[in-house]
Amino acid sequence: MTGKTVVYHIPVCPFSQRLEILLELKGLVEEVEFHKVDITQKRPQWLLNLTRGTTALPILVTPDGKVIKESLVILQYLEQTFADPPIARRGPYERAVENMMVAMEGPFTVTGYTFVMNRDPDRRNKFEADMLGHYGKLNDFLVQHSPSGTFLFDRFGWAEAVFTPLFMRFWFLDYYEGFELPDDDRYARVRKWRDACLAHPAAQQVSREEIVKLYYDYALGAGNGALLPDRQRSSFVFEPHWSARPWPPAAKYDVSASDRELGLLI
Repeated sequence: MTGKTVVYHIPVCPFSQRLEILLELKGLVEEVEFHKVDITQKRPQWLLNLTRGTTALPILVTPDGKVIKESLVILQYLEQTFADPPIARRGPYERAVENMMVAMEGPFTVTGYTFVMNRDPDRRNKFEADMLGHYGKLNDFLVQHSPSGTFLFDRFGWAEAVFTPLFMRFWFLDYYEGFELPDDDRYARVRKWRDACLAHPAAQQVSREEIVKLYYDYALGAGNGALLPDRQRSSFVFEPHWSARPWPPAAKYDVSASDRELGLLI
């Protein structure tokens, strides 16, 4: 052990990024060591020993060797371990409001990932409608609890740390599905919130280009480093670095690019 708190995570994982955002907000990034795990390879036995055989990441290992799973649980652990400055609201009612909003994240995430992995063009409109439904619910929540603000409360906080990594991952919906929020009052408040979240200085760990390139295989229905037919390498490989690769084709229903076309060959 290093004597420090350690997080093992998947590169560009949204659930890991929310931990990084929290630490950035606290000015405590150096307090936690982040170690990337290559999901294109089998999990090493030492890691499976830590997780008791599960493959989901991130996990946190405390300085005395205890293991914590589930990103929201880890987020709360970090909030309590590094208490100042607080990111979660301290008042019981405001904390409840935060938690009500965070409870909306699970279905939002599932719909977004299922949408990008869909391979049936006839189902696209249904996924788009479902996604807009989630944004509509978030809009209504913000109108109720923060009608004239930018964030849920007076600053980028707990709910923003939870949702912002998903807003960033859903750049893959913009690119591969042509998904956009309609420019009307039904989504005006959530658009204001989302755009402010995306621009916040504490949430710049990843870029749109990185997301689009690494998540190409998700757009073809292969998640978590799985290999597609006629492919030798996953879009999640560490090398060649994503910045050196060409942008993948956006036409996910019509084209399946090769390793060479994706710039994945070393």
